[in-house]
Amino acid sequence: MKVVPGSATTAVTGVAPAAEIRTPPATAVSNSTRLQSSVLQPAMAAMNEMPDIDQEKVSALKTALERGELPFNPAKLAALIERYHRSGR
Repeated sequence: MKVVPGSATTAVTGVAPAAEIRTPPATAVSNSTRLQSSVLQPAMAAMNEMPDIDQEKVSALKTALERGELPFNPAKLAALIERYHRSGR
């Protein structure tokens, strides 16, 4: 899922306004940062060209699930969802 600026806004309470957030002073870009950036740029460009959702794979998984070829354990899914939400993420 892509987050698109201005698509939907929800008021958030208990969060400091942007003016109150302290940011570290700007420093010179280190050599390792430049290297990482130049190494990751092609990968980032390739990722940006990829679709957000692989509809072909989604369709194949959906079909396999409908045919019973893909095991599905609703109790395990529910337990995983509960564990995720209890972890405080």
